[in-house]
Amino acid sequence: MEAPLATLLLAILFLILPPLTARAAMNIQQVTSPKGITAWLVEDYSVPIIAIRFAFDGGSTQDPAGKEGLANLMSGLFDEGAGDLDSEAFQAKLDEVGAEMSFDAQRDGTYGSMRMLAEERDGAFDLLGMAINHPRFDQAPIDRIRSQVLSGIIANERDPNTIAQTKWLRAIYGAHPYSRPDQGTRQSIATITPADLAAFHKANFARGGLHVAVVGAIDAETLKQKLDSVFGDLPEKQTLAPVADVAPKLGEHVEVDYDLPQTSLQLAYPGVDRQAPDFFAAALMNEILGGSAFTSRLYQEVREKRGLAYGASSGLVDHQHANALVVTTATRSDRAAETLALVRKVVKQMADEGPTEAELEATKKYMVGAYAISNLDSSGSIAATLLELQLDKLGIDYIQRRAALINGVSLDQVKAVAKKLLSPEPSIMVVGPKLGSKG
Repeated sequence: MEAPLATLLLAILFLILPPLTARAAMNIQQVTSPKGITAWLVEDYSVPIIAIRFAFDGGSTQDPAGKEGLANLMSGLFDEGAGDLDSEAFQAKLDEVGAEMSFDAQRDGTYGSMRMLAEERDGAFDLLGMAINHPRFDQAPIDRIRSQVLSGIIANERDPNTIAQTKWLRAIYGAHPYSRPDQGTRQSIATITPADLAAFHKANFARGGLHVAVVGAIDAETLKQKLDSVFGDLPEKQTLAPVADVAPKLGEHVEVDYDLPQTSLQLAYPGVDRQAPDFFAAALMNEILGGSAFTSRLYQEVREKRGLAYGASSGLVDHQHANALVVTTATRSDRAAETLALVRKVVKQMADEGPTEAELEATKKYMVGAYAISNLDSSGSIAATLLELQLDKLGIDYIQRRAALINGVSLDQVKAVAKKLLSPEPSIMVVGPKLGSKG
């Protein structure tokens, strides 16, 4: 299992790690504005750039029944006019100050970001504040963005993988909001009005559900002023519909029969909450099972030894209201049954025996060393990382504590979590010809 490639990758990692150690030891400040807006700030004057990322709790789980796709449609309209600026004028102002602004509606939150030149920060923050507080939701931009979304929905109606994913989510989540399509349906997006958008915005965009991270050439006192100018006039509390926690259903079997040369396979096992005591044991186990791109057990057994697929991987899925461990691969359709059996054999071996001590120690070193490269290599990625740490409630000192949390995991703990997560019967999805129908 300890392939020479693993040693090579670790050697390369530690050669390029030193330039990033300063970022790993960076000073994260908690800044609170006079109006009570809190942000995590990393001052960095190496380049004259400021990156801000933020999220409001809620997301597409808050789409009302029959209005699925509302959050997604709204996220495409914030740069399409705000305040006294129509779409064209707002876009011209963004270009004038050289700022990049984007919004994205995900299941558990609505995310936004802006990247700006430090010397143009006043104009950029003004535009961001205008978009957040006073979006126009004019009919012409609504119709244009709706048409773009509709084109995607129509295209996806003919896509086997999208069809399969829809069936998969319904099978494992039932009637829970996680089973609904984020983009909505032809019928639901046709019903969305400017009044719907305004009501959704008012309910979701409030200070009580706000999380903010800022990285770049700005000091704490200046940031306090900007936080109030952008977010300070929002309502105090959100008005969110309750969303229940849900455990993905196990033992489901979803087959989407398409005459394809390649069959996609997906298996869902129980997951682990980000706050759970055995989270890092699960993260280490998953890395050994299928997380590492070239050295994991699944990759070695499925790709390297037998050439059944280009890759095979596993990952921990962590939503606010559900968790899972998901294994994915794709193979020639005439070898799909063989590949599925092999994947299940590899998973069962991990459940029964766990990893070796050598695998665990090598994976600990990799996970500790790779964090800076994966999460702290630019102002945007640092801001994104700080935002996720806030959403996961991990604490402002998490980056300093992380290595000790990983190194403190024992082999017995990893074996225990492997048995707990991987022993149950998984839900399985097969996209392609029926198993055994070819070859």
